[in-house]
Amino acid sequence: MAPTYNEMVGARVRSIRRQRGLSLQDVQRLSSGEFKAAVVGAYERGERSLSLPRLHRLASFFQVPITQFLPQDDTGESSVVPLPSGGITIDLNAIEALTGTEAEIFDRFLRSIQMMRQDFNGKVLTIRRDDLRLLALLLDQSEEAFSKRLSELGLTGDAV
Repeated sequence: MAPTYNEMVGARVRSIRRQRGLSLQDVQRLSSGEFKAAVVGAYERGERSLSLPRLHRLASFFQVPITQFLPQDDTGESSVVPLPSGGITIDLNAIEALTGTEAEIFDRFLRSIQMMRQDFNGKVLTIRRDDLRLLALLLDQSEEAFSKRLSELGLTGDAV
């Protein structure tokens, strides 16, 4: 039997919560009780429906676009492409400390990659060499200079 719409939304809620490394109790605690563990669990199992305002609040809590909770069309195609070698791992926590135009471009670009990949772990993000080149172009730098700048800012982890 095909899953219900509530079950599909619930599966997305569970996936995003787990990507964030949170238990149901963590969600309750971090939301100051706004999202009770039992209720979030019921959402995840598809036993309760989420109203649009409640879904919006949950999206804000997890800091993901509301569309990420909605089931995708089942075309059989994966929107996530395996990473080629030559990428670089970005520390997303360190991005928050940046300010100015450079930080805004960075933030917008990295969030768009997260949305495309549906990767919301919130800790690190590996970007491909082509993504690195594009981001360097947006910031009017060579790939090498930009890679060095990332290291100087303490934003990079291990290369892949």
